[in-house]
Amino acid sequence: MKRLLLALCLLAACREEAAIPQPVSLTEEAVGYFCQMNILDHGGPKAQVHLQEHPGKPLFFSQVRDVVAYLRMPEKDGEVLATYVTDMGAGDWAQPGTLAWISAQSAIYVVGSSRLGGMEQPEFVPFSQDKDAQAFIAQFGGQAMKLADIPASALGTSEPEALAADDTNYSGRLKAHDHSKMKGGM
Repeated sequence: MKRLLLALCLLAACREEAAIPQPVSLTEEAVGYFCQMNILDHGGPKAQVHLQEHPGKPLFFSQVRDVVAYLRMPEKDGEVLATYVTDMGAGDWAQPGTLAWISAQSAIYVVGSSRLGGMEQPEFVPFSQDKDAQAFIAQFGGQAMKLADIPASALGTSEPEALAADDTNYSGRLKAHDHSKMKGGM
């Protein structure tokens, strides 16, 4: 019995736990996952997602709003190990390469401000400190919230049920389009 317990303890000790990857600095080679444009060419907050399947090679996002949409997608490119966003209270909006990275889960996001992100779209602006988020809100408006509290409506997308209904409509439109081709129309 002692040998069995010892073997189980050794087995547990040998089992390697996956370390949480650390954020990677932005370089000239960093391109946005959705837009495939150089991240450093666009100001504002940025994000990176580390996947188990691609160690050391995070997916970069030109806007934080894009990473929130990615994280909520039912299908991803692999298991997410860590997500980081830039702390907009610790640097210059025009120089994203100088900004500190913070955990996406711990950040405070300003949603609904008048400030547009790097791709000139509405943005979720992350901060590590509530006082910095409140100062930003005083200047640009918006509301402070945690990642889990950001509503789907702020993404500019529908809830999953509405998307499923839209898929049904899409299928119908696709069938109608195929049917018109069969009758000689294009």
